[in-house]
Amino acid sequence: MKSLAFPLILLLSFVLTGCNSDEWISLFDGESLEGWKASENTDSWKIEEGAIVTAGERSHLFYDGEVLDHGFKNFEFMVDVKTTPGSNSGIYIHTGFQEEGWPSKGYECQVINSNNPVEPGDYMEHKMTGSIYAIRNVWKSPVPDNEWFNYRIVVQGKTIQTFINGMLAAEYTEPDEIYRSGGMEGRVLGSGTFAFQCHDPGSIVYYKNIKVKPLSDDLPTPGTPLEDLEFEKQLIDLAGQNFPLIDLHTHLKGGLTEEQALANARKYGFTYGIAVNCGLKMGFEDDDSLNMFLDSYKASPFTWFAMQAEGREWLDLFSKESIARFDYAFTDAMTWTNDNGKRLRLWIKEETEVGDPQDFMDQLVDRIVKIVSNEPIDIYVNPTYLPAEINDRYDELWTEDRMDLVIAALVESQVAFEINNRNRIPSVAFICRAKEAGVKFTLGTNNGGATDLGRMDYAIQMISECGLTAQDMWIPGK
Repeated sequence: MKSLAFPLILLLSFVLTGCNSDEWISLFDGESLEGWKASENTDSWKIEEGAIVTAGERSHLFYDGEVLDHGFKNFEFMVDVKTTPGSNSGIYIHTGFQEEGWPSKGYECQVINSNNPVEPGDYMEHKMTGSIYAIRNVWKSPVPDNEWFNYRIVVQGKTIQTFINGMLAAEYTEPDEIYRSGGMEGRVLGSGTFAFQCHDPGSIVYYKNIKVKPLSDDLPTPGTPLEDLEFEKQLIDLAGQNFPLIDLHTHLKGGLTEEQALANARKYGFTYGIAVNCGLKMGFEDDDSLNMFLDSYKASPFTWFAMQAEGREWLDLFSKESIARFDYAFTDAMTWTNDNGKRLRLWIKEETEVGDPQDFMDQLVDRIVKIVSNEPIDIYVNPTYLPAEINDRYDELWTEDRMDLVIAALVESQVAFEINNRNRIPSVAFICRAKEAGVKFTLGTNNGGATDLGRMDYAIQMISECGLTAQDMWIPGK
């Protein structure tokens, strides 16, 4: 008979009533694999200093202890985790024991905080810790390797939530009509047990303080599913294809709070880069004011932090040290001085002087090439933007020769090219031409406030129409 690792009265209460428990039930004694059962390659699991450690060929370790009974349905599951550089693992919920292969039932909650360097074109996993794997992903690691962090998973009704160090990372509510791409049909809620993944011999991950709090089976679903089923299918397909759904050009302005932005991100499985306007008459205008803000601002671990460099004066206003405090920097060609000495801001009619459209375009392309070639930026944003008075001639004015000049500068300087959702630019022709030349892309919205953050419809449309893959995308820190 198996020894009990928790008070008998607590077990009987759970088994007989299936109702909420005010106590956490330990699933691991810290000394042995009692109550756990490995699939193939059982020697891939060991105990070190009170933790279960993945260390070997692919295997999955399933909880099969006394408290399992009929399987877990609604619950809170908690574990402390430590990853090592380049390691890959996962926590399965609502799964069932398999002798071999990847668990086909239930959801995987991802455990990966870094990637090993790979050759160009090789697969690199972008779904990071906290992801509800291939359903609603987190694209930025919220925690570093070699540090213990707390991972909590909550299932209630049709809603799954993941928490990293107490902060909500991802959430998903199943719709009535569930879509899953090929081979993922078993990724649905039901009931089952928990399992840890040993991904490969180089993936060493530690798990300790493993416990569960069962919840009543009849609790209501707290979340709301996405109503647009066709868009949901697109999101699921892209998530499964490891395509980084990252909007690196968002702003906390117009009443938009960080929590509202994060909620929107979780709804669709996005990750945001929050940008700060830095430049003459556009926000922060010197090192002192910028650094005072940076010293007081605490960025979310689920977002990147960007400098939006405004105007051509920005390099004279900010030091290299201040610029380096951001995860990345970007700029555009919406502010420049024309051949007549007039400083233009292209989105303001009163400050824009077009004159002859062909001459204007030659000047614009010249400025874009100089910006991309000489300014220390990672991304060129709001690309191909034209003033309102000539925007209806976009396809005529953006000739192949002009496209090629911009594309060559991007390739030469290794600057990424934004697909801008708000202005629906660049065109399909421009994106496809840039892709063929080897340009890397980012997705960005440049929202004006809380009402136009949206869901990146145009960007997602361009991904499909232009055949973009994860290898075509630029990600901070990669």
